[in-house]
Amino acid sequence: MNQTFEPIAPRPAPVRTEGLLPWLRANLFGDSTSTIITLVLLGLGFNYLPPLFGWLSTEAVFKPDFDVCQSARGTGACWGVVAEKYRIIVFGRYPYELQWRPQLATLLLVSLLVASCIRAFWKQWLVMAWVVVIPTFFVLMGGGVMGLSAVSTDQWGGLPLTVMLAAFGITLAFPLSVLVALGRRSELPAIRSLCVIYIELVRGVPLISVLFMASFMFPLFMPIGKSPDVLIRVLVGITLFAAAYLAETVRGGLQAIPKGQIEAAQTLGLTYWQTQRKIVLPQALAMVVPGIVNNFIAIFKDTSLVTIVSLYELTGALGLALNSDANWRPFKIEGYLFITLIYFVFCFSMSRYSLWIERQVSVSKNR
Repeated sequence: MNQTFEPIAPRPAPVRTEGLLPWLRANLFGDSTSTIITLVLLGLGFNYLPPLFGWLSTEAVFKPDFDVCQSARGTGACWGVVAEKYRIIVFGRYPYELQWRPQLATLLLVSLLVASCIRAFWKQWLVMAWVVVIPTFFVLMGGGVMGLSAVSTDQWGGLPLTVMLAAFGITLAFPLSVLVALGRRSELPAIRSLCVIYIELVRGVPLISVLFMASFMFPLFMPIGKSPDVLIRVLVGITLFAAAYLAETVRGGLQAIPKGQIEAAQTLGLTYWQTQRKIVLPQALAMVVPGIVNNFIAIFKDTSLVTIVSLYELTGALGLALNSDANWRPFKIEGYLFITLIYFVFCFSMSRYSLWIERQVSVSKNR
């Protein structure tokens, strides 16, 4: 039987999945709905972005000249308000001639935080750096020793106060949240009940209430003249509030660990704390990195609420700077955009660091 050869028709070339055009096709023009939304957003962008860009830059006034800013109202932003009031915005009511001290203290603290996030710096000297920088920060800010003039805590403000409250609030709240999360899963009823009451009580009220109680009601239960400084009370309130929310995030990671791993550790003779430290917590914390960092970002932004107790952090210092000068008060939008940029830089940095941690965890899982 004679058979004729029939060639198979060539298959189409594979579609490219890398590059600009494939990315646009997959993300912006994948179907009719996404295409319509993309075109609408592009139209809005072409309509509103050029005037906004002109208001922000080309038509803006950068000199601290009130008359020029007043003449440019409605057409360009007045960044001169930032140039004129930046010292009050950044340092609050701290004495003008001593503002090099909070500047140096904030630089040391931020540098230490950045170094602590870089794996190459995870050495023994980093622990000593924390031991040295923390008291140095308070010595520079408060003075009263080493020939530095004393500055009371009610004069601290601006960016140094925001960074200090966020940094120490996060540092103190994280280990407390881990202990509370473990306590809520404890088999001892007294410890479990105590942790549940603490979490539900703190999470049931807003942070403003916690700060108000820590600042105004707590001293009523203390002997006259024995109440801690208002800054310490505020820091304790932020720490307890943040720890309650972090504890629930950590508890979610703990519940995701299979019970068989804990039973296997007990079979090997590991104690409770050895099991938690070597097996459970490393996995649980890695699972909830996004939630933990989300809480850290919330702590940083929640520091703006301390103005209720007359501590003028970054947001409060801006209000202090503008309310004290009626000439520059109409340009508060530019001032809020300035501190928005500062908040964005810190929060975006924490978000990107969270993604880096997730990539490191995923690499360890893929091995």
